[in-house]
Amino acid sequence: MKVHLQEDILKDQKRAAAFNRERFNLSKTLVINLMSSPGAGKTTLLEKTIKNLNGNYRIAVIEGDLATERDAERLRALGVQTVQINTVGGCHLDARMIAKQLPHFHLEEIDLLFIENIGNLVCPSGYDLGQNYKVVLLSVPEGNDKIPKYPIMFRRTDMTIINKIDLLPFVDFDLAEAESDLRAIHPEAHFKALSAKTGEGFESWIDWLRDVHQTCTRH
Repeated sequence: MKVHLQEDILKDQKRAAAFNRERFNLSKTLVINLMSSPGAGKTTLLEKTIKNLNGNYRIAVIEGDLATERDAERLRALGVQTVQINTVGGCHLDARMIAKQLPHFHLEEIDLLFIENIGNLVCPSGYDLGQNYKVVLLSVPEGNDKIPKYPIMFRRTDMTIINKIDLLPFVDFDLAEAESDLRAIHPEAHFKALSAKTGEGFESWIDWLRDVHQTCTRH
């Protein structure tokens, strides 16, 4: 006997994502879902972004980790409202987790909301959080093989940032090859190379955030 399952098991997740997106659109809050493997530099990128934009943009963060509030504490030290989600063993954030945290924020008073996802190049790519854009970081010490080996992540992402370019003289990483690999699977994706530590190439990222925020507020 065969049983045919017609019900979408992710329907609650999809409803939560739609709920989040409606809330974000109503408040004109630009939401960026940041993803990467562990140690690629998401929190350092956020620290420098906050320092560049704070004062001109009202910024908040939802921080995802399996355990601890260490990254959240780094961002709170910059005066930014940061809410921690600890998944304990979960490998990604989902829209329901985000929806549960929204009552902590006055979204109409937030211009940019960053969601720092769990460090993982597999699971987070498949979950819509209601964000405007998905951004993935790849650090040069990870090597050129990651884009071809994890194509789903890079195919489902609006922007790929190559981080830690200050280490290029010391590691075997080819920026042109990385961009070519990305174009082969996602021709329309934005591609940026920068160092969140030194600030090299950072202005291009900041300019993009300003541009997409203007687009967000016009709708």
